Amino acid sequence: MRKRGLTIAILVAFLLAAAGFAGAKNLYETKPVPKEERHKISEIVPAKAKWEKVVKGDGGFMEGINFDRKGAIWMVSPMSGELLTVKRDKVQQVRKYPGPVGAKFHKDGRLFITDITGVIHAYDPKTGKSETAVSTYKGQALNGLNDLIFDKDGGLYFTEPMGSSATNPVGRVFYLPAGSKEPVLFADKIAYPNGVAISADGSRVYISEFGKNRVLAVPAKNAPPSPETPYVFGQYEGGIGPDGLAVDQEGNLYVAHFQAGQIVIQDKDGFKYGTIRLPESAGTFTTNLAFREGYLYITESSKNEVWRIKVNKEGLVPYGLQ
Repeated sequence: MRKRGLTIAILVAFLLAAAGFAGAKNLYETKPVPKEERHKISEIVPAKAKWEKVVKGDGGFMEGINFDRKGAIWMVSPMSGELLTVKRDKVQQVRKYPGPVGAKFHKDGRLFITDITGVIHAYDPKTGKSETAVSTYKGQALNGLNDLIFDKDGGLYFTEPMGSSATNPVGRVFYLPAGSKEPVLFADKIAYPNGVAISADGSRVYISEFGKNRVLAVPAKNAPPSPETPYVFGQYEGGIGPDGLAVDQEGNLYVAHFQAGQIVIQDKDGFKYGTIRLPESAGTFTTNLAFREGYLYITESSKNEVWRIKVNKEGLVPYGLQ
């Protein structure tokens, strides 16, 4: 019996090692060195593309932009405590929350909303009812929350930045398995974790470390075995820090650079295409972004405006629209 157990243990170890080796080969396999610049921003934005103002809100601090299955825009405002939507080219209040910051649709039609009170609300647009999806971790109340993203299995990553900063990196990121009400700790010791996104292949999670003006890449909770470890995916200059994140179908990462008035684009290996700068008439509070039918939509929160620009890439289809 002991020999059988030892044999099974050896077999398991071999399989894990083989999987790790396969991951290592894929991760560290050499690639041709490019003769010229790796990228140009024209690969992302057509030469004649112009920014278009979509809508302007009356107040608050609009962010958390999403589209429902009918193509309607949904947003939140932590300053005014509003869940918002756009109807007849006007921003309209749907309901009030204490401090809604981020929002993402679930496949079942509910809109999950992070709140600065440390709660995730689940709002049903069909019935108008709202319930608490998450409020504690190991029996303790969560601190203020910020952004969230569903993975392909319906699991939910969300960030908890309140109380953390560049000099006090105690922010955390949690993962809520599909069908569960108890989150698990995914990453900690982060200087204000803000936006969050998942790579196109689902293998890594991108986290905006707002307090250090950079984006981290962390192996996803359910990623196959690999030697890849958390690392700095992108470091930025100017502005304050990265806010919302989005990924296109080729794996490129789009970063809303807060107080810089621009979007930074990187390929799946971290190399930069460049930036898309908002027009002079816009503000610099670039907070969130989303893809829709060939356009990249941006929320600019100092003037409460939504802008869009034509892009050459298609965004990943969000879990809520699958």
